Amino acid sequence: MELSVPFRFRSRNLNSPFTHKPISHPLKHQPPFSIKPKNSTLTVRALRKAPLEGLSDELNAIARRNLDFAYTRRRVRDAFIEVHQQLDHCLFKNAPAGIRTEEWYETNSRGLEIFCKSWMPRPEIPLKASVCFCHGYGDTCTFFFEGIARRIAASGYGVFAMDYPGFGLSEGLHGYIPKFDYLVDDVIEHYTKIKARPDLRGLPRFILGQSMGGAVSLKVHLREPNNWDGMILVAPMCKIADDVLPSDAVMKVLTLLSKVMPKAKLFPTQELDELFFREPSKRKLAVYNVICYDDNPRLRTGMELLRTTKEIESQVHKVSAPLLVLHGAEDKVTDPLVSKFLYEKAASKDKSLKLYEGGYHCILEGEPDDTIFAVHHDIISWLDFRSSIK
Repeated sequence: MELSVPFRFRSRNLNSPFTHKPISHPLKHQPPFSIKPKNSTLTVRALRKAPLEGLSDELNAIARRNLDFAYTRRRVRDAFIEVHQQLDHCLFKNAPAGIRTEEWYETNSRGLEIFCKSWMPRPEIPLKASVCFCHGYGDTCTFFFEGIARRIAASGYGVFAMDYPGFGLSEGLHGYIPKFDYLVDDVIEHYTKIKARPDLRGLPRFILGQSMGGAVSLKVHLREPNNWDGMILVAPMCKIADDVLPSDAVMKVLTLLSKVMPKAKLFPTQELDELFFREPSKRKLAVYNVICYDDNPRLRTGMELLRTTKEIESQVHKVSAPLLVLHGAEDKVTDPLVSKFLYEKAASKDKSLKLYEGGYHCILEGEPDDTIFAVHHDIISWLDFRSSIK
């Protein structure tokens, strides 16, 4: 694997206080169910963490730590900040300069400490609107999205993100979703505060969701349909393909087990690691998202995602906000036909669907550079037009 400079980093002291610094981010948000590749089988797999190429034994030992709790995830992320900054990816190498970033924690109404981050344009650039991001399953807002957020912010937007409880740097058992509506509550609570900031009052407000974050965004919109000026969904997880659903007998067993041992990592999934990123060199970089959740889904988590997609599928006709849906035409993780279904059924008068030829699941970060920049350009152009109307 080629990096912009050789890796010669040693770990930081993991006993030192967590410091806030601008950083990079990852992406590995595989929903428990997706499009079933030919001849594939559902499996329950054990966690496999092969040594990361180009890193010291010390950093590899840190990357293999148990990430169940936020304390460890925060120390691991801190140890890898310098590594992330040197990754050979266009999002990092070509990141706009002068973007003002801020990281902080706040305790929500459920008593959980939530990690939050913002990216603001250079002071001399007028602020057009706010963009609030919802990340995908297993992911964090502190890896690849760092470069994406900087590009959007450089065009005059305040970009805001949070890690859901149990993901990234937020408090909670890693990868555990006891109830999907809790995530929706947390997102609404946090972004309500963001939208009330004095520097954002009176400006358009947009929500951007990727993969499972698309499901979160849709549920947020359905809860508060008049509180957003537009919604951007990238490869949204909002419908499960029938040929991927477990049989009725298996579902009965999973339902029972999810009540008896909800946190067990036993939900069946598929081997789709090579189907997220089309560009092989970028696929290799995803493993450096060391705080992502990449084990089998926990039983309650899997059941909640199934329940949520069924609920959203039955309510897509209620979607009324201006809508932009983007999807890779060759995505085998979430079906592009699902995005077409959403586009056709949504009640929105202002709606657009863009399919990218040859694109895989992670079109924001896993495609050839020109495709990545084209997707970002489409998002920013859509935001510019809606912001000018507002």
